[in-house]
This record gives sequence, structure tokens and C-alpha cells, in this order.
Amino acid sequence: MKKLTFALLFVALSYSGMAQTVWKMDKAHAQLKFDVTHLGISTVSGAFTDFDATVTAEKPDFSDAKFDFTGQTASINTGVDKRDEHLKSPDFFDAAKFSTLTFKSTSVKKAGANKYKVTGDLTLHGVTKPVTLDVWYRGTITNPMSKKPGAGFRVTGTIKRSDFGIGSNFPNTVVSDEVNIVADGEFGKE
Repeated sequence: MKKLTFALLFVALSYSGMAQTVWKMDKAHAQLKFDVTHLGISTVSGAFTDFDATVTAEKPDFSDAKFDFTGQTASINTGVDKRDEHLKSPDFFDAAKFSTLTFKSTSVKKAGANKYKVTGDLTLHGVTKPVTLDVWYRGTITNPMSKKPGAGFRVTGTIKRSDFGIGSNFPNTVVSDEVNIVADGEFGKE
């Protein structure tokens, strides 16, 4: 009985010693871009410029990572002011009513060397849906300026705007239903 108690105590202490590390996004080295097809013949790209993200993990390869993201829909920028205002309107994002978009991961599965399939809940336009995104862990280095650890990630995926009730008055022949997402970021260890 003493051996069993000692073994359980050892396991409990070992587990509690495995601290989760929080990695905070470096806003100067991060971007969230998207593109859609317009009229089936051209690509229109844009970005959200006001967002934040954290990654929390115990393992150095991030195979147990949790990704949390929050963005401001009013920060949408396609390079054309008139289009940006239209995208903020109730016709699309309705930024006054649905000011934030969020993603919270629920699972991570290995998909190759430094590649993961990350599933989570995406909330956009007041609708929450599970989505799966591809994550490429680009490595960890010591930042030469801050002398602190830094990790890099690229996230890609495709969602359907119709799943979130965005732009329902605009058919796929005008604006593609599929929206391609590309996000890049450097994260510093807290």
C-alpha cells in the first residue's frame, strides 16, 4: 500500500511540474488575411488589422497546443474604403452588432512533420460553428533582439460564409461562398 501511495504521489507531483507555457502574439509580426472570388473571374483579398491571439502548450512541439484568437470585425481592410464600409454593414459582417470574431481550439491532431489539424469553435456574425484549420509550426528560435524564445505559425483553411449567415443576399456567382484564410504569426514566450 505504501508503494502504491508513493507511486501515485510521484505521478501527481510529476504532472503538476509540467507547466503550461503561454505564448503571446507579436502584433508587429502577425497578419490575418482572406480572399474570395468576385464574379468567378478575380480574387479580392483583405485582412483584419485588429486582432490578438495566444497559444498555450506544455509540449515543446506544440502537439498539445490550445489556440485562442479574437479579432475586431470593424478592422476589415481590403484597400478600398467603399468596399470596406459595405463589408462592415448589415449586408455582410454587421460590425456594429457583431463586433468580434473568435476562434477557440478544441483539439489538435498531428498531420505530418510540424503540421497539425486544429479543430475549434469559430464564432462569426453571432454564429458558432466547428472548423478545422491546417497549422504549420514553423519552429522556435531565440529572438536576436529580445533574447527570448519565439515560435512561428502559419494557419490556413477555408470556411463558407453561408455557414455564418454573411452576405446571404449575394449569391456565389457574385462573391464566392468559400473564403480562404491565411494567418501568420510570431509568438513570444510569456
